[in-house]
Amino acid sequence: MKIFKLVFKNTLRHKLRTFLTIIGIAIAVIAFGLLRTVVTAWYAGVDASAANRLITRQAISFIFPLPYYYKERISQVPGIEIVTYANWFQGVYKDKNQFFTRMAVDAETFFDVYPEFKLPKEALDAFKKERRGCIVGRDIAKQYGFKVGDIIPIEGDIYPGNWEFIVKGIYTPRDKTTDGTQMLIHWDYLNEKMEQDWPGRANEVGWYISKIKDPAMAGGISKQIDNLFANSSAETKTEDERSFQQSFMASVSAIITAMNLISFVIIGIIMLVLGNTMIMSARERTREYAVMKTLGFSAKHLTSLIMGESFIISCIGSGIGIALLFPIVSGFEMLIPKGYFPIFRIEPITVVFAVMAAIIIGIIASLFPLHKALRTTIVEGFRHVG
Repeated sequence: MKIFKLVFKNTLRHKLRTFLTIIGIAIAVIAFGLLRTVVTAWYAGVDASAANRLITRQAISFIFPLPYYYKERISQVPGIEIVTYANWFQGVYKDKNQFFTRMAVDAETFFDVYPEFKLPKEALDAFKKERRGCIVGRDIAKQYGFKVGDIIPIEGDIYPGNWEFIVKGIYTPRDKTTDGTQMLIHWDYLNEKMEQDWPGRANEVGWYISKIKDPAMAGGISKQIDNLFANSSAETKTEDERSFQQSFMASVSAIITAMNLISFVIIGIIMLVLGNTMIMSARERTREYAVMKTLGFSAKHLTSLIMGESFIISCIGSGIGIALLFPIVSGFEMLIPKGYFPIFRIEPITVVFAVMAAIIIGIIASLFPLHKALRTTIVEGFRHVG
C-alpha cells in the first residue's frame, strides 16, 4: 500500500509536466480514434455485404451500362432465386455538397433482394403505384426533414433536366451496418424519359443483383452468367457482393492504407511522449533511488514505482482521450454529409486497440528508465548530479 502512495506522489510531483504529458497522450488517442473511425467507415459497405448476392456489371468498367434484356437470361441460370437491377442516377439536390446516393431501381424486386431495407408494405405499395415516387433512408430523412408526401427536386447531371420526386416511404436500416442514406426512384420512370428525350440511352441498366439459393455456389453461378454474354458487345463480370464492394473501393485503397498506417504511427508517438517524461523523471530521481536501495528497497519495489507511474499516466491520458473521442466523433458525424460516410461510428475494435495501446505503452515507456535505475549502483547514484 505504501508503494502505491509513493507512485501517486511521484506522478504528481511535477504537475505541469505530468499534465502536459497526459494532454499529449489524450490528443494522440483522439487522433488515432478518428483515423480508425474513418477507415472503418470506408469499409462499412464491405462489412454489410451479403453472401447470397451476386453483382453483374460491365466487364470493361462499372461506369458502362448493360442491356435491359440481360435480366431474363440471368434469371434462367440455375441457382438464382430472383434478379433485380439498379442504375446510378445521382443529380444535385440543393447544391453539390448535399451528397447522398440516388439510384433508379426496379420497384417490384429491389426490396426482395435487399431485405435489410425495412419498409412497411403500405409504403411499398404506394411507391409501386406512383411513377414519380421515391423511397428515402431514415438517416437522410432525419437530416433534411423529409416526410411522406414531400416533393424532392433534383437537378439532373448524368440525366439532364429538372426532376421532381414524391416521397412515398422511408425505409429503416435493419442492422447498424446497413446504409440508411439512399434515395431510390423508379427505373421505369427514368427509362420512359430516356425513350422520349434520349432514345440511345433507353433500356439500359447500371448493374444486376442476383439473389442466389446457396452462397457456396457463388463462383459457379458467376461463371455461368458471364459465359452467357461472352464475346458479346457488352460482356459481363459477375462476383459476390463483398468482392464487388472491395473492387469498387480499389481507387481509394492507397489513401485508406496510408490513414491506417498513420493511425498506428500515432501509437509510436504516444510511446515517445511518455517515454521522454519517464526518462526525465528517472534521471531526476537517481539519488532517491540510491537512498531507497540503501534503506532496503528491492528491485521489485523500484519496478513498481517506475512502471506504476508510467502506467498511471498512460491510462489517465488514454482514458481522457477515449472519453472525449465519442462526443468528437458524434460532432464530426453531424458535420459530415450523411452520404459521404453512411455509417460513421466508433467500432468496438477501435476502443480495444486504444486500451491495449495504453497498457502496452505504459509498460514499454518505463523499460529504459527502469533498466537504468536497476543497473545504477548505490555509489553511482549518490555521485549523480542531476
